[in-house]
Amino acid sequence: MVTVNENYLKLQAGYLFPEIGRRRREFQAGNPDAKVISLGIGDVTQPLPPAVIEAMHKAVDEMAKKETFRGYDDDGVGYEFLRKAIQQNNYTARCADIDLDEIFVSDGAKSDTANIQEIFGLDNIVAVTDPVYPVYVDTNVMAGRTGPAKGDRTYERIVYMPCTEQNSFVPDLPRQKVDLIYLCFPNNPTGAVTTKDRLKKWIDYAKANKAVILFDAAYEAYISDPEIPHSIYEIDGAKDVAIEFCSFSKTAGFTGVRCAFSVVPKTLKAYTKDAHAVEVNPLWRRRHCTKFNGVSYVTQHGAEAIYSEKGKEQIRATIEMYMSNAKLIRKSLTGLGYTVFGGVNAPYLWLKTPKGMSSWEFFDKLLNEAHVVGTPGAGFGPAGEGYFRLTAFGHPENVKEALKRIEKIS
Repeated sequence: MVTVNENYLKLQAGYLFPEIGRRRREFQAGNPDAKVISLGIGDVTQPLPPAVIEAMHKAVDEMAKKETFRGYDDDGVGYEFLRKAIQQNNYTARCADIDLDEIFVSDGAKSDTANIQEIFGLDNIVAVTDPVYPVYVDTNVMAGRTGPAKGDRTYERIVYMPCTEQNSFVPDLPRQKVDLIYLCFPNNPTGAVTTKDRLKKWIDYAKANKAVILFDAAYEAYISDPEIPHSIYEIDGAKDVAIEFCSFSKTAGFTGVRCAFSVVPKTLKAYTKDAHAVEVNPLWRRRHCTKFNGVSYVTQHGAEAIYSEKGKEQIRATIEMYMSNAKLIRKSLTGLGYTVFGGVNAPYLWLKTPKGMSSWEFFDKLLNEAHVVGTPGAGFGPAGEGYFRLTAFGHPENVKEALKRIEKIS
């Protein structure tokens, strides 16, 4: 008889965002005239920048001609024109020495952060922040790297690093030895950022313990403080211990287009069970090329265009609009008595739920009384209970309307 991967049976309830969607659909079915405003799921609302559209149209025309038609890209790792643009703008411009063959173009940072664990052994101990982006945890559960779920919604054999108001939502180093460390800055869901000095401590820890840091920098374009690093490779020693993931989804509105990249330095090593050092870069290349045929030529030319002068200007204008939303949300809710974090160098705001309400109780209150959707903090882990995430990706007029509604019920 055929059997299932029983690790999937360990997964708790439904994935967070489908559950939010289910509750919203049920409410809408019972209240068909209600105009629901979503500040929950982190999907962008502004159209693709004109420079991107122009580049994609040009690429479509090329695909219509025999002389310029393109099939598979360079072994599925990304066309050189895009990887060079990434190299020069994301790394060389920040004094980070990254080679072209260390950059891998993909269809999303979510896919990459989910898939990267496949090249590491199942006996590795994984450390995640709490609260945490659920993909980091769930994919390790699916792979069989964890034990069963516990009553507090955590899993055995995962080390949870609490991120609280007391540590500014930046995790402390684990007291025990861990092997794979997931870090995300600017952080989803808390909107927290970190400094070069704090990242250096993580790099030193990883070196001392022969661990690997999986660094999600999907929201780096929202950093405005010049003291905050955009890439972990801005810190000395990071190339020996860190893999970085970045995305065009929130940077340039590519949530529906799909394009991202990962960086796996050639100096980064993992080990066999008999302690033999193995380069990780060729392993990721093999996994990438075996299971993925690359991002479309049209999409990659669109991604390249965000690095043009026009593209940079247009993207900056959109990001400034989103961050104006974040500033307004933070100011308005603080004025109503809410305790609000994030929303300064990140498009996410993290607020305490009022009057001791649980995260899901506050979700239902906002949905039913204000017709506004957010994201319950409990969906990101035990330390998220009592908190709530809002995003700044809405249309400005919808954000203003949502805040008026929240004010009425506060």
